Amino acid sequence: MLPGRAPGPAITWLTRLVAIGFSVLVVAGLITVYFFDPHHSSIYPVCPFHQLTGLECPGCGMLRGTYELLHGHLLTALHDNALLILTLPFLGWLAGRYLLRLARGRSTADIQLSPTWLWLWVCAMVVFTVLRNFPAFAWLSP
Repeated sequence: MLPGRAPGPAITWLTRLVAIGFSVLVVAGLITVYFFDPHHSSIYPVCPFHQLTGLECPGCGMLRGTYELLHGHLLTALHDNALLILTLPFLGWLAGRYLLRLARGRSTADIQLSPTWLWLWVCAMVVFTVLRNFPAFAWLSP
């Protein structure tokens, strides 16, 4: 510990167990998407927003985009859901930072997103959703 710095909260076994459990669920989900093509498989739920309104929500095309990305088709994945593909590197960095700190037994309490970044992401999501529902921006729809 550095002089003059208070120790952070201890990482409990429950925190590690939750992180491991969440990681296992993410990997299991990715394996499922890898082997069951959302274009042709009926095991996935339909988007209720799209069913009710006929409009594309920000999540429409995420499964298809993930499937394409897992199979190395970056351009097709971008077509299916560009917002997801552009957000993934940031989410990977954030998850990696969190898991690395957990593995080292360090506090994760200081891993916070600035409200500015969160608002920028929310604004980007709203703009993306609105644009993908206009005919001129049909290329943003899956």
